[in-house]
Amino acid sequence: MGFSTTHLIIFLVIIIVIFGTKKLRNIGSDLGGAVKGFKDGMKEGSDKAADAPAATPQQVASSATAVKETIDVEAKTKA
Repeated sequence: MGFSTTHLIIFLVIIIVIFGTKKLRNIGSDLGGAVKGFKDGMKEGSDKAADAPAATPQQVASSATAVKETIDVEAKTKA
């Protein structure tokens, strides 16, 4: 129940007739640029993660306290 070669050729011809070669070329280049940008972003993200120092327990505790205080203030203003 797979596609034969003739089915694929007919499918490609229909797609080319509907969209045209110029639009398909633009879509291909846009997709390629997006994939390249994604790969570059992933490389930069992993480089930044490796360079960033690990958070100290004091920093984690102070940020957790700040979040808790923010939630308490919101609860008091809503009530």
